[in-house]
Amino acid sequence: MTAPEGMYGVALKPKLLRSLLREYVPDEKHPFSNPSELSYIVSTVKTHKLLSEWSPQPMEQELVDAWKSTVDSWVKRLLTLTSSTLPDKCWAGICLLGLTCQECSSERFIASYADWLDKLLSHVQPSVVSHFVKAASCAALSDMFTRLSGFSNAKKDATSHAMKVIQPALKLLNEDSSALVLEEAVCLLCTMINFFPATVHRHYDSVEAAIVSKIVSGKCSAGVLKKLGYGLSSLPKSRGDEDSWCLMMDKILLYINSQLNDALQGLEEEAKSTQTLRALLPSGKEPPPPLSGLVESERASDLSTRRPERLLGSRISTLMQCCCDMLTSSYPVMVSVPVCGLIALAGRVLMVDGSSSLSSYSFLTTLKQEFVCSEIPILQLRSLEILTAVVKGLSSQLLPHVAGIVQLLVEYFRRCKFPDLKIKAYSIVKVLLMSMGTGIAIHISQDIISNVFIDLDFLGGEKDGKNSGTHTEVHTKLLTESRQKKRKHSIIARSSQDEPSHNSLEVGSLHKSTPISVKIAALEALETLLTLAGAMRSESWRGNVDNLLITVATNAFKGGWSKEEKKKFLSDDSTPIWQDFQLAALRALLASLLSPGRVRPSHLALGLQLFRRGMQETGTKLGEYCGHALLALEVLIHPRALPLLDLASIGSNEFKDPIHTVYQDGGPRGNGPAEPESEDDDLNENWLVKDDDRELEIKDSKRQRENAHYNNTETPSLDELAPVKVSAASTSRVPERIEHMVESPHFGNAEVEKVDSFVIDDVAMVEDSKTAVKSDVIPEEIAELGSTSDTKNVFDRMLERVNVNYGSEDETIPDIVDGDPDDDSHSDNEG
Repeated sequence: MTAPEGMYGVALKPKLLRSLLREYVPDEKHPFSNPSELSYIVSTVKTHKLLSEWSPQPMEQELVDAWKSTVDSWVKRLLTLTSSTLPDKCWAGICLLGLTCQECSSERFIASYADWLDKLLSHVQPSVVSHFVKAASCAALSDMFTRLSGFSNAKKDATSHAMKVIQPALKLLNEDSSALVLEEAVCLLCTMINFFPATVHRHYDSVEAAIVSKIVSGKCSAGVLKKLGYGLSSLPKSRGDEDSWCLMMDKILLYINSQLNDALQGLEEEAKSTQTLRALLPSGKEPPPPLSGLVESERASDLSTRRPERLLGSRISTLMQCCCDMLTSSYPVMVSVPVCGLIALAGRVLMVDGSSSLSSYSFLTTLKQEFVCSEIPILQLRSLEILTAVVKGLSSQLLPHVAGIVQLLVEYFRRCKFPDLKIKAYSIVKVLLMSMGTGIAIHISQDIISNVFIDLDFLGGEKDGKNSGTHTEVHTKLLTESRQKKRKHSIIARSSQDEPSHNSLEVGSLHKSTPISVKIAALEALETLLTLAGAMRSESWRGNVDNLLITVATNAFKGGWSKEEKKKFLSDDSTPIWQDFQLAALRALLASLLSPGRVRPSHLALGLQLFRRGMQETGTKLGEYCGHALLALEVLIHPRALPLLDLASIGSNEFKDPIHTVYQDGGPRGNGPAEPESEDDDLNENWLVKDDDRELEIKDSKRQRENAHYNNTETPSLDELAPVKVSAASTSRVPERIEHMVESPHFGNAEVEKVDSFVIDDVAMVEDSKTAVKSDVIPEEIAELGSTSDTKNVFDRMLERVNVNYGSEDETIPDIVDGDPDDDSHSDNEG
């Protein structure tokens, strides 16, 4: 007897499915008393894959038959429920049938979907009383055709079945259905447009008229309007050509402009409407037909029953969102975007602030002005979203129109007072900088910085970076904390910082006019500016910006470092927002430190101290980012010299051996073990010392000491380089190996190069180059080693160059002898 399998065993699945049928799924005799149990059934079926009838391991035939029999009972029970006259049981059966369309095996789905479709279509007819049954049927049909689109072999039959769905869905849109039914009916149409566009092509005008009539009616909720707008934006995909997309966009833009004429009368200049219309319809372009084919009388009668100013939120904002969806959604072909018209329409809305002029005061009532002013923020948000979609969609192709967008944004920053709108404007600036590059960053840098200083000026007395006491105070505090050596002092200091005080957490609320979310957006825009144009014509503002960022970062952590676990216990939403502000401050500070400049960052020590303190916050986003920042700042903390030139880039093919490449300062050193850094590394001295003469004197003295050391080392003399005469009978011997020691004349601590040669019959053949010359050591002569046979002449010229750089042989050089002073060989060499 085998042990029973656990929750991963295949034998458990049919048992668990039978248990659900017995205990939770209703039947004809048992009522459906608790609808909330339906969520438990759905969750269990999806988690354990109870309807898949598949296992990665081979199954016994008895188990296969038992599972198949259980799924058959499941489907039979659901079909019985869908035929029930009780709305609750019918609704439950339809919902679970939609789940079955998603979770059952492919073989069962292909064999049964036609029968299931007939059951579901019978409940979509307008004669059905229950709105819940209609909505559930539309949702189940969407699930069915979404999965059916993945079977390429059933595409033809699926298209013929999908045509049966369009007319019932249109009837649901045209009748006064509930919001739930309308939302699911639009989703069903969008599914048909995306996966079976041919079924909607012949009903194109009818679908457009049904959707637009619901949008302009002003009777739908915000959720339904969002789905309707998405359906209208997806409708051109059913035709899939450029003309359909452009025609839909032109019709929507002209309709929005005509609605703005009625709503904004008296709140803008009279010429604004004409200018926008001229941008939407350039000279020579014929106007498109009205949206959805409605005649003017039908639209006028609809307007007479409702107030135009109350329809701003429902009509214009929905159609603006529709434009955004058309710009951001994928389309089968390339299309021409009316950029000028979109910018003009967005600019018309953004320049309205609700104030009326004296000349138009007689046409504007107080009630209308109040209603329009209440809807202007949502319209401006949609206009900013249109600009965002244009910038993201066109990217670098936006260059001919970027001047108009920049001018519009600069003026809007001056007018805007709402936080959400200002955040959106900052996001557009960020996207614009990333897409257009350094050129546009230089052009709008001053405007960005002026707005950022206004939004980040919450510390008092430090506008334009001219803070006197705060920067010094923070510097002193950080240095004092870094010098605390004793453990008890560090524990006390850390415990006092881990718990933020109430006064410090209210630093961001000193100026109520600038919320923390706006400050975060300003810091992100400033970070992008420093990344792209931190070293390009930034002399006028770079110092002030650097001082601002270090001050903002240090003051952001005066009250301590935010803890992520505190979100679970604090009901106030200020904690996660404050943590986001701290993270944004650190990101901007890192950009300030890494952005190239003319001088070394003056606040590097402060920034390093801040990031090292943040590393102690383990397990938090702030701690992780501080670790990343310290790694990125390593090039500033411990800079290294660039790798020196390699023989592989100047010599013949014989020297091109990357395996043996050696660099002098910290680079790879061939196949040998890694060598420690030189103790005589004078990089820091070269960085700090400004006196060129002193620097040359230090290098010359070091060069002389090492030259004396190498001169007293035993090296092969030129006599040893004489050609070796060998007979023809002895040519099979292993050639004699000679190592020539060539010293670099320009680097006192340069390594000695070894050139291994075979000398046979006056021919010196280069075998290998163990190291690469790390200076300009006679590249022409080195190149000749691979082509000439007169090796002795080549080395003579190389030694002459060495003598020229080091001086004559008579020059006094201190004697440093490493060997036995009584050895005669050293005396001979010295003589």
